[in-house]
Amino acid sequence: MRDTVLKAITRQERFEPGTNMEAWLFTILRNAYFSAHRKTQREVEDGAGLYSSTLITIADQEHKIIMRNLEAALAKLSPEHRDALILVGAEGMAYEEAATVLGVKVGTMKSRVNRARTRLAELMGMTVTDVG
Repeated sequence: MRDTVLKAITRQERFEPGTNMEAWLFTILRNAYFSAHRKTQREVEDGAGLYSSTLITIADQEHKIIMRNLEAALAKLSPEHRDALILVGAEGMAYEEAATVLGVKVGTMKSRVNRARTRLAELMGMTVTDVG
């Protein structure tokens, strides 16, 4: 009730003289009630915080930096090593299949992938065991 009077005082310029003030105050009161009711309908009871914990968004800045560093390191590899690593590592091709695509022997493909992984790890400041 007090909120209704405060709203009426702050918005008294909206009241039209000669109209029913009681009806105007009742309209303010009714609108405040419905607004509060709509607000409670949107709220979710979550005392333990289980629902709100699912709404958290993990920051992705670190992933973007890693991807940027990976792209820069890949660009520093020779085209032969980069192609071999992408076909086997990213595309998931078997060594035999990747060797056929690039027109080299399987042993050459394995060597290129190994050297590419080692060089990529060096460029990214990792050890070969970190790469996998």
